[in-house]
Order: sequence, then structure tokens, then C-alpha cells
Amino acid sequence: MKALKQIRICLIAACFALALALAAFLQPHPAMAQQSSRPANATAERDGQHDFDFEIGRWKTHVSRLENPLSGSKTWVDYDGTSAVRPLWNGHANLVELEVDGPAGHIEGLSLRLYQPQSRQWSIHYASSKAGMLDPPLSGEFRQGRGEFVGEDSWKGKRILVRFVISDITLDSCRFEQAFSADAGKTWEVNWIATDTRVSGEATPENSEAPKAGHEAAATGDENAHGFDFEIGSWNIHLSRLKDRLAGSKTWVAFDGTSVTQPVWNGRADVEQFETDSSDGHIEGMTLRLYNPQSRQWRIYWANSADGILDQPMIGEFKNGVGEFYDQEMWKGRAVFVRFLWTKM
Repeated sequence: MKALKQIRICLIAACFALALALAAFLQPHPAMAQQSSRPANATAERDGQHDFDFEIGRWKTHVSRLENPLSGSKTWVDYDGTSAVRPLWNGHANLVELEVDGPAGHIEGLSLRLYQPQSRQWSIHYASSKAGMLDPPLSGEFRQGRGEFVGEDSWKGKRILVRFVISDITLDSCRFEQAFSADAGKTWEVNWIATDTRVSGEATPENSEAPKAGHEAAATGDENAHGFDFEIGSWNIHLSRLKDRLAGSKTWVAFDGTSVTQPVWNGRADVEQFETDSSDGHIEGMTLRLYNPQSRQWRIYWANSADGILDQPMIGEFKNGVGEFYDQEMWKGRAVFVRFLWTKM
């Protein structure tokens, strides 16, 4: 036994010596060594799907807006009002309703923020109630308590970059800043500054499902602006989906689940969340519907939580109790028309 113990000690010592030799042989280049000395989590991608949790609730909002961006203007106008942020998809999406007033008029807008799990970034989509359509999205993320989001848009016919920054975040306050660049990001001009202060003691906006008569719709007598009022509330849903489209398939897959539709802009927009399950898997989706008062039509946007990407809108209206909406999409490399019908309401 003593001999075996000595052999074991010798083997351990030999292995240790071999390990030291290999370590010396495999010693990385100094530049590589410097890189590898960084903390292991320094390059790891962080999961930011709850970065906007701090903002859920109701806020008092003060907005300063540059009157004419990218023109050399130094004139700012002020607005005061409220914003309400409701969580969607258990926090990895959210919807903001903004309503402010000032000497320059009334602003009513919304922002839909979606988390994209593949890129681990957020997309921000904005719409005003006057236009009833979403602007091109801004994409970005939070780092060290600061969110920065950038995208392309147009201003007076010219392509520009847009940057949106969220900073000075505390439990009860935060700051939002928008800037334009007409020279590919070399210089930026700030044109929108909003400071929010939390309103305490009020219910979060996610609890409200009852639509109210919108003052804009009432003023114009536009009944189309409330075409989706019938759907406000909670529903049990049954879906049937053709297993393969435009392929002669006769096999349908059934899904069952629930949906909740909440009003936005007093019913001139709404957001629907639904979850369904089938033998093919789980679907967690979201629909944002916006009314355009100029065309008197609705835009229907769809997103799936699996990728957090908002599809292009389907556009249409209600006539004689039927809602009919169209768009053109790509399916297996081909351009196809898509039609969506609402009936038997």
C-alpha cells in the first residue's frame, strides 16, 4: 500500500509538471493575453428585455420642442401634459400614450417599444394621432443606465438620421432627448426634450379597458374612428391556420387561447395581446391598430414575441358591417397580396 501511495504521488507530480509545460507552450501572444484578461462577462451579451420596467405607470410630462429643426432656428415651444406607460408581453414590450398641450397646440402620440431577443435590442415606433401611422423605427439598447436608439427617417424630403436618448433615470424621473443629423451623424441638433415626473397614487394604465368618446372623433362626427370599439375587452379565442399556404394544403392546425384588447387615444387606436397553443407550438402575438383621420382608414400592425419585429401594416376600413384590410408581402420569395376580413361582429 505504501508503494502504491508513492506511485500515486509521483503520477500527480508528473501531471502537474506536464500541465506547467503545456501552459508555457500555449502562452498566448501579449495582445491576446491582454484581451483575455478582461472579465468573462465583459463581452457577454446582456438580456435587456426588462430595461423599460422603470417607466411603467403614469407621469407628468414637460416637453420643449424646437420649432423648425435643421433650419438654424433657436425658437423653442413648451408643452405640459401626461404620459402613461403600460406593459405588454410581461414587460418585454410596452406602449406609451402621450398627451400634452402648449401655446403651439395639442400633441397626442404613442410609442410602441418591442424587445428583439435575437439582437437583444429594442425597437421604438412612434405615431401621432393626426397621422395615424407609425414612423420608421429606431433601434438600440441600454448601457450603464442610458438608452440610445438610432434610425433613418426623412425631414422635408431629405433623408436624415434620428437619435433618441433616455437618461437621468431614477424611480420617479427621467429625461428624453431627440436629435436630427443631416450629415450622416457627424453633427446632431437636439429638437425635442421631455422630462417626466412620476404621478404617485394612480392606477397603471393597463387596468383600463373601457373606451371613452374621443374629442377629435366627436368634433368631426367620424364614426369610422371607433370601428374597433366592439373588440375592447377580454376574449377566449379559437384559431385555425392552414399548415402550408399556396401549396394546395388541406391540413388545418387549431389553436386555442385568450386575447385582451385595450383602447388607446380614447378608441381611435387599440392594442391587442393574445396567447394561443396548439400541437404546433405556442404563439404570443400583438396587434396595434391606428386610425388615420385623413384617409378615414385603419392600419393594422402585427408582431410576434419570438422575434419582436413589427410587420408592415394592413390597411382598410369597415363597410356595411365588414372590415376589409389589404397589404402586399413576400411569401417564399414571391410577392403576394394578403387580405384580412372581420365579419359576424
